[in-house]
Amino acid sequence: MDNQIYNIISDMSEVLDIAQMKKLQEVLIARLTVTNTKSEENNNSSYLEMFLTAKRIEGCSERTIEYYRSTIRTMLNKVDIPVRKMTTEMLREYLSWYQRINNCGKVTLDNIRRNLSSFFSWLEEEDYILKSPIRRIHKVKTKKVVKEVISDENLEQLRDGCCEKRDLAIIDILISTGIRVGELVNLDIVDLDFEERECIVYGKGDKERKVYFDARTKLHIQNYLAERVDCNPALFVTLNVPYQRLQISGIETRLRELGRKLQIYNIHPHKFRRTMATKAIDKGMPIEQVQKLLGHQQIDTTMQYAMVNQSNVKSSHRKYMA
Repeated sequence: MDNQIYNIISDMSEVLDIAQMKKLQEVLIARLTVTNTKSEENNNSSYLEMFLTAKRIEGCSERTIEYYRSTIRTMLNKVDIPVRKMTTEMLREYLSWYQRINNCGKVTLDNIRRNLSSFFSWLEEEDYILKSPIRRIHKVKTKKVVKEVISDENLEQLRDGCCEKRDLAIIDILISTGIRVGELVNLDIVDLDFEERECIVYGKGDKERKVYFDARTKLHIQNYLAERVDCNPALFVTLNVPYQRLQISGIETRLRELGRKLQIYNIHPHKFRRTMATKAIDKGMPIEQVQKLLGHQQIDTTMQYAMVNQSNVKSSHRKYMA
């Protein structure tokens, strides 16, 4: 290493003055010595923590923060060199290794690529690295699958299959508002305005927005609240003492079990959100308004949720082309 520094200084001696030569020597020693390399390796963890802090300040949820931490930490442990020295080829090899070892799908692999891209882009913006090495690793191409929505018949079966007023109210507010399950469990009773049939939810990044529910939902929620005997401010609570706020896993399990009982499979909270968006667009609601209701920053995200009903495409073709 010392010989390399000496050779570089010798090569530059004809174009630099004494002061510049001295500064160059100091920089080379600081950047290229073994001691500093070990320090940079230790800095990987510091960079990760600073990145996560920045994401937390941006309003990312703790669930998202932990996903960032897990995916980036796995990469740092595997590649095991300072981030300043990581190359595009190293990261390509890592993604290939990860897919092979974990036998994961393309969607999962692209999610990891996006997390790493966010990390290295932040390092570049903060001047910790000169250029993001993952910039030339493009989006993983995946098959575009038209995801299923809940049919009107199945929706009525789910309603009829509810043995608890709470579960019926949950189904109705999910399909009526299209809110995320994480937003649903954070709702308090005071957040609802029954007169205007609207409520305030706090979405990703704690962004506040209004959503609206129909008369059926209003009635079923009021029926559920009328039989409550607890003083918990949460809109939805467990059925038994001590009547705690219902959690995401509780709603997911309840809906899945209800679906299986009725032989309606793959029922989960997000499917109600997709169904609501698809129906809204099929009925002519402007995509920008659907975007507002769902709380999406990018309209492209809304388009992914709102899969156009094929029967409507057929009807439109007959109307405009026949």
